[in-house]
Amino acid sequence: MNAARPADASGAAGEGGPLDAARAVEPASRDALDTLTDWAVRDLAWLLFSADLLRAQPPLAPLAQLWADAGGPDAARDWLVRLDRDPARLHEALAAAPTTRLGRYAENLLGWFLANGPAARLVAQNVALRHAGRTLGECDFLVQSRSGERLHWELAVKFYLHVGAGDAGASLADYVGPNLRDRFDLKLAHLREHQLRLTEREEFASLGLGGPWPAQMLVKGRLFYRAGEVMPSPVQDAPELAADHGRGWWVTRSEWPAFAQRQAASGWCALPRLAWLAPRTLPRDAAQPGGDAILTALAAPADPETLLAALTRPHDPALVAAFMADSAGGYRECSRGFIVPDDWPELAAEYARQQDRR
Repeated sequence: MNAARPADASGAAGEGGPLDAARAVEPASRDALDTLTDWAVRDLAWLLFSADLLRAQPPLAPLAQLWADAGGPDAARDWLVRLDRDPARLHEALAAAPTTRLGRYAENLLGWFLANGPAARLVAQNVALRHAGRTLGECDFLVQSRSGERLHWELAVKFYLHVGAGDAGASLADYVGPNLRDRFDLKLAHLREHQLRLTEREEFASLGLGGPWPAQMLVKGRLFYRAGEVMPSPVQDAPELAADHGRGWWVTRSEWPAFAQRQAASGWCALPRLAWLAPRTLPRDAAQPGGDAILTALAAPADPETLLAALTRPHDPALVAAFMADSAGGYRECSRGFIVPDDWPELAAEYARQQDRR
């Protein structure tokens, strides 16, 4: 495979390709991840330190503040380093709550941190509100800060592809889920109008948890921008987006061979859904004790043609990662993005234009 210049950080990809995985998260996240080796600890570190997707949306949707003071991030990094040396308790907790849902996996990670780490104290998790036998929703986390403040936190981990025009300012409606069943504007509206207001309801008051519980949101993930000559212009961020949000790329199946040839990569892997959080590392011996449990679902890095042929659901979008060989005989992820069917961009643009159907 040809070596290419590092991927362009503009959001749209020019000749050199899209933003690499190492730069797709803020510096604090890179620092937190670089020394960690355990799969679950790396995912937790990414959840804590990666950039938010959204700016604060006052007054209904302020951002959750994970750290009580300026020393909080350093204390969390030190704690993660110690956990990385002996992650057995975290592994046991995750094994006790198995899930195939990425959002639930992320909730399990954050809940375990709040119960065991140097941060706000977990009071309750996944608090269900019911009325007349019907579930109205769940409060993801009720926490008490170091200063004693009671807070309601809602966590969302989202991965959207941008399908708007490259020469115009983006709207959140331009960001759609890969399977076209989710859209960023609809998700934010649901957060503001429903999830973040659950603790204001009578059904919550009846649980006897007291209050008030001011609501805050924690929205993590990545946004993916079209690569190649089809989208040559940088995309102007939607005003709701955080400027340093994590980024990736997407291409169609027919665009894939030429795109992949331009990238500097030792090989490529398809990423199963539970491997969508932290950038992946592939040790030389994936079966070693404490190795990445998700590696059992990852094939060895392959060339672009082999990867494309091996995709098990060729008519669905697939998240793939480029890997570079490291000095220890393993691989480190250097870029990630979606390969979508050739008819997907038209279908996605139509979905982005649909009126709110909540």
